[in-house]
Amino acid sequence: MEILKFEPSLKSTIWGGSKIIPFKGLDSEQVNVGESWEVSGVKDNESVVADGKYKGRSLNGLVQELKEQLVGEDNYRRFGDTFPLLVKFIDARQDLSIQVHPDDETAHRQGKPMGKTEMWYALESDEDAMLRVGLKETITPDMYKDMVEDGSIVDALAQYNLKADDCFFIPAGRIHTICKGAFVAEIQQTSDVTYRIYDYKRKDKEGNYRQLHTKEAAEAIDYTVQDDYRTQYVPMKNEGVQLVSCPFFTTAVYDLDEPMTLDYSELDSFVILIGLKGSAVLVTSDGMEVSFCQGETVLLPATTDVVKVTGNIKFLETYV
Repeated sequence: MEILKFEPSLKSTIWGGSKIIPFKGLDSEQVNVGESWEVSGVKDNESVVADGKYKGRSLNGLVQELKEQLVGEDNYRRFGDTFPLLVKFIDARQDLSIQVHPDDETAHRQGKPMGKTEMWYALESDEDAMLRVGLKETITPDMYKDMVEDGSIVDALAQYNLKADDCFFIPAGRIHTICKGAFVAEIQQTSDVTYRIYDYKRKDKEGNYRQLHTKEAAEAIDYTVQDDYRTQYVPMKNEGVQLVSCPFFTTAVYDLDEPMTLDYSELDSFVILIGLKGSAVLVTSDGMEVSFCQGETVLLPATTDVVKVTGNIKFLETYV
């Protein structure tokens, strides 16, 4: 089966910046691009194949047709005809709202199809860029409601200055927000369920406050406090370094300046590669050759056994 590339879905937002289009090397005049949805099976936002045999086909349509050949036997049993991961680039020109996502059990109880666990990997952000992730002090559900009301919930979150290659794992239940100047790659469950906790009392262009989900969020929050929410890892050249392993995805980072063969012969899953810097050529065992560079995202079907990567490139690898 072919290695798949998709048409990026660029989302202009009130908080969107100007980093995504040049990062991806696109010829586009679109402005305030806050997100580029790279690989998506979210209903009404499905990725479309950019070229090759399946050009113009939707991702979930391919899952429905190719089943385990595309996603793997166990993944097809778990997720059916919906592709299980959503990959984005996010560029924030302003602080985003403070949010939390439910886990699957809470989402089902609240009438939602799926919860959301995600991770962020930082790209070249502004010098003063920050993230807020997790509680830095113990609060109760009653305290939480009062703190949302008076805005002090912001002060209860751990705050991090952001630099390229920082990594943060955001399991369902962990309060978080992307702040002004941050530029990240995001990997998450296929879910668009977000509970907005606090939005700095901002109004939209019609003069209305954006909807908050205070009650639903209170049921979803994990009130556990940790010392450090940043993922600690040691960067290495020319080998994979695991960043996250959870029931929803496993992610590693590679920084290559010499050829490397990736062996997926024992893996029962598709693999997504997300280009962070540089360029390379991917060659499969049957001789298929595909270019791969910064800002591109490619999908290797579950039938892929080995891929040789030749070039000078840094990328994320993720699978379920």
